[in-house]
Amino acid sequence: MERNGGNPAKEGGHLARIMALAEHGICYTALGLLALVPVLEALLRQFSLTIPSARAVTAHIFLVLGLFAAMITTKSKEHISIAVVQYIKNEKLKTVLALISGSLSSFLLTLLAWNSASFLRYGLSGRLVGFIPNQVFALAMPIAYAVMALRLALALPWKKARPFLSALPLLLGTACALPAIAKMIWGFEPPQALLFWLDFLYDTAHVVKVPAILLLIAAALAGTPIFAAIGGIAMIILQAAFGEPEAVPIQIYSALTDGDIIAIPLFTLTGFFLSESKAGERLLQTFRSLFNWIPGGMIIATVIICAFFTSFTGASGVTILALGGLLYTILTEKSQYPDRFSIGLLTSSGCIGLLFPPSLPIILVGSTSNTILHFMGGTVDSSILHYFIGALIPGCILVTAMIVFGIGASRRVKIPVEAFEFPKAARSLKHAAFEILLPFSLIALYFSGILSLVEISAVSVFYVFITEVLIHKDIAVADTAKVFLKAVPIIGGVLSILAMAKGLSYAIIDTQVPQNFTRWMQAAVESKYLFLLLLNLALLVVGCLMDIFSAILVVLPLIVPLGQAYGIDPVHLGVIFIINLEVGFLTPPVGMNLFLASYRFKRPFMEICRFVLPFLLIQLVVVFLVTYVPALSTALIKLVR
Repeated sequence: MERNGGNPAKEGGHLARIMALAEHGICYTALGLLALVPVLEALLRQFSLTIPSARAVTAHIFLVLGLFAAMITTKSKEHISIAVVQYIKNEKLKTVLALISGSLSSFLLTLLAWNSASFLRYGLSGRLVGFIPNQVFALAMPIAYAVMALRLALALPWKKARPFLSALPLLLGTACALPAIAKMIWGFEPPQALLFWLDFLYDTAHVVKVPAILLLIAAALAGTPIFAAIGGIAMIILQAAFGEPEAVPIQIYSALTDGDIIAIPLFTLTGFFLSESKAGERLLQTFRSLFNWIPGGMIIATVIICAFFTSFTGASGVTILALGGLLYTILTEKSQYPDRFSIGLLTSSGCIGLLFPPSLPIILVGSTSNTILHFMGGTVDSSILHYFIGALIPGCILVTAMIVFGIGASRRVKIPVEAFEFPKAARSLKHAAFEILLPFSLIALYFSGILSLVEISAVSVFYVFITEVLIHKDIAVADTAKVFLKAVPIIGGVLSILAMAKGLSYAIIDTQVPQNFTRWMQAAVESKYLFLLLLNLALLVVGCLMDIFSAILVVLPLIVPLGQAYGIDPVHLGVIFIINLEVGFLTPPVGMNLFLASYRFKRPFMEICRFVLPFLLIQLVVVFLVTYVPALSTALIKLVR
């Protein structure tokens, strides 16, 4: 993906450069404060001291970070999308679809900007966050969505009369935001002359609800950013139910001031510090020296390293792109593994770390599941810690299966082994000691209850900064901003989806969609095991079409009520959800990791599919084992409850 659009040094025009510097400065400062404040809290707690209003302040800094990062993500065109359009060869058709998706996105964000402005006036109490009114932080909402709408409009690929045509989605969005605009001007008693038009807009939303939702789904497939499509569906559902304009912004504000998910951007930043440094090379050298005397030792090293990196980045694609070249060279040239086998192993190993702490998908699954259960009035018995514990055994089984299969395959090729040299292994272990200690230290501190999840994520940022910048000096201090630059668009993309998804979750629960869907499913499918089979198949398809963050936030709200209805433990359901999506990334014809591997290894897509097939079958076996043996996900949890 293009990243130059997010670099302030490459912006054109004086005003644009100032705005770019301001955006990046706010994001980098917010990220730094999100890491600094929890660490200070943890240190002061040892002396029975606290930082006044620290939790509220960090939560609202998180709000600002999410919105300004989304602005940068829009500028760099890195918002997460399904983008089936990229596989279309006809350039004219691609241009038409780009016009439609861009115009629709600009229209929706204009509408949301006005609704957010109304929320700013009527949806907030004006309470102080520290010494600053919460409206000051929330002001970022209408500003961010207005800027994103404008950027999308200006990026529309019109050949002629661009200024006029680009303004159309902005004007149309403003016209449809009349309920919010009228409320800001006249309060709850607009002039009689306006009531007809307000009623007309609400009635129209009610009539066109289903076609509009189908249009937005189609637009998402055509390249409309997932977050815009989700937000549009939420606004349509709520306006059709005669909801207030502030309904969706209230949920966005709630999502982006949730202190528990501050860990997401911090672990993302940790992952980028690791991937931009030489940590991968050090770990590779260490595991080679430890395991290369075993037949298939390089396979053990490859799988463990991939799992390590994916557990921190939360995105298998980052692992393939960042480590794929290095590991491929080691496997094929130095260890003499066949080309076909090496590419298949690396592509399929890119996602197995999603089941290990501090996996971002596990955090999101736990947070989303608990939110849905709370909305439904259900009992919330499982914390995010329980989800981490529940995923450990399935994660170990998946890693073991990949290693055993890989070693079995390598024995047939008769890969030469190296003699174990203790001095060499000791030196390698010493060089990679800080990286190896990182996950164990964090897990011990979190599972023991010494630090909270947010504090752990903040500590991880400082840990990798000290390790990679100050000790190993892989990253120059002056280049730290470049790591932030690469992390911010990913953070903006994920948090945009998270915020909109909470609005959609509220909308579908408020209109009783999950309850109705659950009743229909129970009438159609009586067997719990048949339901699980259908769930496996459906999630494999979802994993093909959507990234894991979108899938969790969009699909999980429909699945959690079904899990309750069929008596499935929420943690077990969450593990099923993640492991199915992992395998979906490898499932032809549109598994995301297949395309990334094709790009990284410069091989035809169909070749990648053939190389991955044996590993895909192994992972499918593990999926069904985890699905139909719930004790694998729940046994450890029973020991800590």
